[in-house]
Amino acid sequence: MANPLDTDAGSELFSSYEAEFKLVQADLTQKLDQIPELNGEPRKAAINQAERAMEEAEELLDQMRLEKQNIPSSSRTKLNQRFRNYETDLDKQKRKLRTLSDNRAALFGSRYTDNPDGSASSAADAQLEQRQQLLAGTDRLDRSSQRLRASQALANETEQIGAATLADLHGQRERIQHTGAMLYESEGYVDRSVKTLRGMARRMATNRVITIAIITVLVILILAVIYSKFK
Repeated sequence: MANPLDTDAGSELFSSYEAEFKLVQADLTQKLDQIPELNGEPRKAAINQAERAMEEAEELLDQMRLEKQNIPSSSRTKLNQRFRNYETDLDKQKRKLRTLSDNRAALFGSRYTDNPDGSASSAADAQLEQRQQLLAGTDRLDRSSQRLRASQALANETEQIGAATLADLHGQRERIQHTGAMLYESEGYVDRSVKTLRGMARRMATNRVITIAIITVLVILILAVIYSKFK
């Protein structure tokens, strides 16, 4: 039976972050494909959503980078290759998003071309950007809290597995001690049996000597009687 403690918590966390990263990256790809078809406010909202997805993907990459260090080096080679591929793909998406964001004519529409001063629209844009930044910050905080709760749940599960393993080891230790006590007691029985057999062997040897002596005396007496008759 394998020891539950052999399960690598770092590997489990890395796989969890990796699966979440793939979902976020797929969502980011979909958003980037939709942006070129939009203009004005819808385009700006889509870019902000893509930026939030990009930030979440970068956070997940950072988490994967940290957890990768907790994985044994013998199992880290394939993970390193996959991690580098993720970094490369995310860099491409980041450059694509930057290119889409720099297209101000598509982003601001007629306001960019017809109102160079843009004092009123700039104030509205600033307010909108502040609200979106607040929403993005709230979303990041929620996602970080969810990942923290997931990590804490995994840590609690690992702690429970460790406690169960320690209890199992304690039970095995008690059984080993009990078996040792039984072996020690059995050894005492064997010693007493050996002593008893040795005593019986000594008594048998003594009885044999006595029997031989009696037979010898009887033979001598018989010979003496016969000798006295024929004398």
